[in-house]
Parts: sequence; C-alpha cells; structure tokens
Amino acid sequence: MKRIGYAAGAFDLFHIGHLNLLRHAKQRCDHLIAGVVSDEMLRDVKGASPVIPTAERSEIVSHIDFVDEVYVERVPDKLDVWEEVRFTHFFKGDDWRGTEKGLRLERRFARVGVEVVYFPYTAHTSSTALRRALDLLDGAAEHRRPVTAQI
Repeated sequence: MKRIGYAAGAFDLFHIGHLNLLRHAKQRCDHLIAGVVSDEMLRDVKGASPVIPTAERSEIVSHIDFVDEVYVERVPDKLDVWEEVRFTHFFKGDDWRGTEKGLRLERRFARVGVEVVYFPYTAHTSSTALRRALDLLDGAAEHRRPVTAQI
C-alpha cells in the first residue's frame, strides 16, 4: 500500500524546524504532501497575519526536494482536508503529543485509518520567535531614526 504523508504548517519565515519536519516526513512515506495554511486561515485561527503571503510560501515549499505536492489549506478541520487529499499518515511536531488536541486528532484520524506520526519539535527555532525578533528590530530602528528639521 502506498503511504501518502501529509505535513501541514504555516511555513512562514521558513526555518530549520520546517525543513526537519518535511525531511523526516518524507522518510516515512512514499508521497509527501505539504499543507500550507492560507493567510485567511492563519488570521482566523491564530489571530496573526503571516509575513510571507500564501502564494510565496507555497512556492518556497514546492521547491524543497522531498516535497512531492503542495496543498493550500483553507479550512481548519484536518478531517475536511483528509476528505480532499486522502493521506494515510499525518505528521506533526511532538509538542502536540499527549495534549488534549493531539489525542482528539489521533481519535478522529483513527476512525478513517490515518496514522498520526510525531516528530521532535525544534524548540529553539520558531516562526513566532523570529517574528518577535523582527518586531523588536523594527521597533529599535523606529526609535533610532533621526528627526529631520522642518524648514
């Protein structure tokens, strides 16, 4: 049976944690689909807009050697995504393992025969941390800008 893997993420400010997730996922399946969460869904679910727009994030992810296909996620329910994509394995960072949302995801996917596979979360690097650092740099730059005299 062909193993079709699905690894979803915003993939905003692409970093080594994203690359590790996709690399490990490809090692566990025959065909890897990377789910890129749309701008609209990120705003609705996380309350934040991405730095890089959906089309550009999708383009970046599609050029990673071990990604066979990119799917843009426009709905928050992963079971709805499964209805369209029909993957056999769902890959997730282990920060979800043992949590209520992780256990709920496992139960829902088990009903349709999808195995949830966890990979080590790259704790020292995250898009959220990178975004915070950029905001700090931007704030510092605003503070240092010279004031020009008006004549």
